[in-house]
Parts: sequence; C-alpha cells; structure tokens
Amino acid sequence: MNIGFIGLGIMGTPMAQHLLEAGHALFVRTRSKVPAALVSATPCATNADVARAADIVFLMLPDTPDVEQVLFGKEGVAAGLSKGKTVVDMSSISPIDTKRFAGHVNDLGCDYLDAPVSGGEVGAKAASLTIMVGGPDAAFERVKPLFELMGKNITLVGRNGDGQTTKVANQIIVALNIAAVGEALLFASKAGADPAKVRQALMGGFAASRILEVHGERMIKRTFNPGFRIRLHQKDLGLALQGARELGVALPQTAGAAQLMQVCAANGMADLDHSALVKALELMAQHDVAKA
Repeated sequence: MNIGFIGLGIMGTPMAQHLLEAGHALFVRTRSKVPAALVSATPCATNADVARAADIVFLMLPDTPDVEQVLFGKEGVAAGLSKGKTVVDMSSISPIDTKRFAGHVNDLGCDYLDAPVSGGEVGAKAASLTIMVGGPDAAFERVKPLFELMGKNITLVGRNGDGQTTKVANQIIVALNIAAVGEALLFASKAGADPAKVRQALMGGFAASRILEVHGERMIKRTFNPGFRIRLHQKDLGLALQGARELGVALPQTAGAAQLMQVCAANGMADLDHSALVKALELMAQHDVAKA
C-alpha cells in the first residue's frame, strides 16, 4: 500500500518506521532531513504531493493549528486528495475542530479518521500504542491493519471527534495521576522515608499504577528527558478546560494539574517530560523528592 506520513517527530518517526518495515511504500514530508530510520522512504516536496502519492495519509502533529495548516494551507494535503483516499490524524487536537476538518475532507469524497494515541515515545517505539479512533466503520476496518503495526489496544470509539474526546479524557487521567504520584512521593520524602522504597511498597497495593511505575521512577531518578513534553500536555489540558466551558461542566482537579504544569513552564521546564510536574510541587515545598 502507498502510505503518506507527515509529522516525523519523537513519536511519528518510529510509527512511520513500523509501517515502512512492514513493506509498505512510504511517502514523507518533513521540514528537516528525513530521519535515518526512514532512509528508504520517498521524500515529497509538499504536503499535497504526499497526498497525491498515497492512498492513506497519516498526520502526527503537535497542535490543532498545525493540522489545519498541513491539511488546508497552501499546497496542503487537501489539494492533493482524490476521491476514495483516507486521511488519518493521529495528533492530539481539538475534538470540535476535528469534526470541521472531517467535514471538509468528506466533501472531497474522502474518509477521515481521528486516531490519537497514548503510550508516548516508549509505546511508539514498541508498537504498543493505545489508539482511540473516531470515524466511519468502513474506513476504520480498512486502516485497522496499519493501526495494528503501531499499537495493540485499538478501539473504534464512535464518530469523527470521538477519538479526540477520548484522548482528552485520557490526558485528564494521566495528569491527575502524575500529580497524585508526585504529591505522595514528595510527602514521603519530606517525612524522611526513602521514596524509592515507598514506591516499591506501593506498587504491591491498590495504589499501583503505570504512572507510579514509570513516572514515579523518573521522579526518583531525576530522569526528565521527554517522553512526552509538559508543553504538549499543557495543550491537551487546555483542550479539556475549553471543552468543559463549552459543555458547562467543572473540572477542578484538571485545572489544578494545568496550573502545576504552568508553574513548570514559567520556570523554563516546558520541554521536560510531563513527569517533571513534580518539580512544581517541589518548588512549593522547597524539597526534592530525591532528597530523603
């Protein structure tokens, strides 16, 4: 199959690599040099050229404006689409704008799937991403074999926009869990306990979680290289709070986690892994988790 991939970042590159290694022809557009892992892919001069060459075009971009520009800007994907092709946006963006983008692509006689992912760089490299999909059943079934090359837990949630809504919900849960683990380890450390041993003990009980396992270790070992950057999680929580205003619901804990991330960003830490949210708590306590 001829596949296009736009957005070769920390996660996009290994995701595209899995598709290439499965024997598909890969057409890419990147602002910089094509990564070494994708040396056998075909570079294209414009996003429209990617769409002309590919049957299915994948996007993995930072934010809503980036997706809109790539799709509908000058020489964008839409300019290269022809009837029967499929656009798959695996970015994490606004559910509301996703519905609008899908409508424009549908008007060109093409299918649109929103398919954001969870699992970070580790999941992208291991092809173990969770993929949350919104869109038509037939398009999902057509693309599912490709999703299976990149992830393991793949769910068609509902209509266009529902995949993005699910991702926002995921990011709420992740952020609140990171904050909870940070507070727990900070409390234990400040009280004089060994946070590494506290974490080990907690992993055997009801408080055990993937966040405690992975990000709790990052907090203790001070390994905050991304992963998933604070600035991107800030964007996702912004989508959650924007949606909450439009829906007339309150998300007080989400707002609190967003403020902790803002503390980090204001102190020059926006490009650290989101587990570095603990640093906001440490600044307030004047104590680092690693200092028992």
